[in-house]
Amino acid sequence: MIRRPRAALGDIFASLRHRNFRLFWTGQLVSVTGNWMNQVAQGWLVLELTDSPVMLGTVGALRWLPVLLLTTFMGAFADRYPKQAILKWTQGLLMALALALGLLTLAGWVRIWHVMLISLLTGVVNSLDNPTRQSFYVELVGKDDLPNAIALNSSVFNGARVIGPAVAGFVIELFGTGPAFILNGVSYLAVLAGLALMRDLPPAAPRPRRRLLEDVGEGLRYIRTTRDVFWAIALLGVVGVFAINWNVVLPVLAKGALEVGAQGLGFLYTALGVGALAGGLALAAARRAPGGVAEVAGYAALFSVLTGAAGAVPSYLLDLVLLALAGYAMIRFTAGCNSFVQSLVPDELRSRVMAVYFLVFGGSTPFGAELLGALAEWFGARWAMVLGSLVALAFSGFVLWLARRPSWVVGPAESPVADGSRGA
Repeated sequence: MIRRPRAALGDIFASLRHRNFRLFWTGQLVSVTGNWMNQVAQGWLVLELTDSPVMLGTVGALRWLPVLLLTTFMGAFADRYPKQAILKWTQGLLMALALALGLLTLAGWVRIWHVMLISLLTGVVNSLDNPTRQSFYVELVGKDDLPNAIALNSSVFNGARVIGPAVAGFVIELFGTGPAFILNGVSYLAVLAGLALMRDLPPAAPRPRRRLLEDVGEGLRYIRTTRDVFWAIALLGVVGVFAINWNVVLPVLAKGALEVGAQGLGFLYTALGVGALAGGLALAAARRAPGGVAEVAGYAALFSVLTGAAGAVPSYLLDLVLLALAGYAMIRFTAGCNSFVQSLVPDELRSRVMAVYFLVFGGSTPFGAELLGALAEWFGARWAMVLGSLVALAFSGFVLWLARRPSWVVGPAESPVADGSRGA
C-alpha cells in the first residue's frame, strides 16, 4: 500500500505536535547552527594566534577534559532538580562564554589563554548541559514519541553540520572571527526563549536525598546489570573510537590519496552530512526505537563496512556515494542506539544513564581522533579507515552474534534499584 505524502510527512515530524518540544526543537535548530559556526571560527582563531596544530589540539582537549571527568557526577545532579531550570542556567552560561570570546576578539584583546580558558569552562558547562538535554526530551513528548524526538534532534544536528560551517566561512571571510562568536552567542537566545515559554511540564518525581556518589553508583549498577543497555553503550564506544572520526582522516584522504583539494574535501563533508540528515529523517519516520540490540548492531556493522569501503576505493565519485550511505547508516546506528537505551531506562535514572552514554560517545572522539591520526600517519589515510572499520565491524559482529543467541531475551529493562530498597 502506497502511503500518502502528507501521512508520511506527519510521521517524520510527529513529535512537533507537542508545543514544548516544538519550542525546544526550533531553538536547537538556531543554536546548533551557531555552535558549528563557533567550532570553525575557534579553530581559525587559534591558528591565527599561534599557527600551531598542537595548540589547536590542546584547545580541543581542554573542551573535552571536563566532560570526561565530570559528566557522570553531573548526570546524578541533573536527576535531582528540574531539567528546565538547569537548562536555563547552562544555556545562559554558554551564551555568556561565546559572547565574551566574541567581544575579546572584536576589541583586539584576545590571547590564546583566553581561548583556552573559555574552552575549558565551556566543557565544564557542557558536562551538565548534555546529559540534562538528552534526558529532557521524554518530559517534552512522552515515551511514545521519544524515538521520533531523538531522531529529529539528530536531524537538526546534521542539518546544522551542513549549514553552520558554510555560514561561518562566509562570516569569517567578510568580517573576521569575532562576529562569528557573537552570532553563536546570540543564537542561544532562541533556546532560552523556548525554555521560558514552556508550560505544563510534568512535575519532578520525589526522590530520596543521598550522597552524590551513591546516586552515581546507582546509575552505574543499572548499566552493568541491564544487559541490553550495557552492550548498546559498549558498542557505541568501540565503534565511536575506531570508525566515527571523519575530521581527522578525511582531510588527509582528500589532499593525498584523492588529490581533490579543499573544495573536494568540502563535498566529502557535504555528502556525509546529507546522508546523516537522511538517516535522521528516516529514523524519525519510523517513530519507534530499535527492537533490540541486534538491530542497533546491524546498523553499526553496515556503517563499519561502508566506512572501510570508502577508505578502500580509489574513485572520488564513488567515495561521495559511499560517504553519503555511511552517513545514513551512522545516524541510524547512533540515534537508534540513543532511542533504544532511553526506551529501556527508568525515568528516575535517565540523566545518570545518559551521562554515561554521552561520556562514552563524546569521550570516544579525542581517543579515536588520536588513534586514527596515528594510523593515518603510519599507514596512510586509506589504511587508517580500513583498519579502524575492521575493528568496529568485528565488535559489531560479536554483539550481533550475542544478541541473536537463543538465551538472549529482549524485553523492557527494570532498574535493579528502582524501588530504592535493593542494591547491586
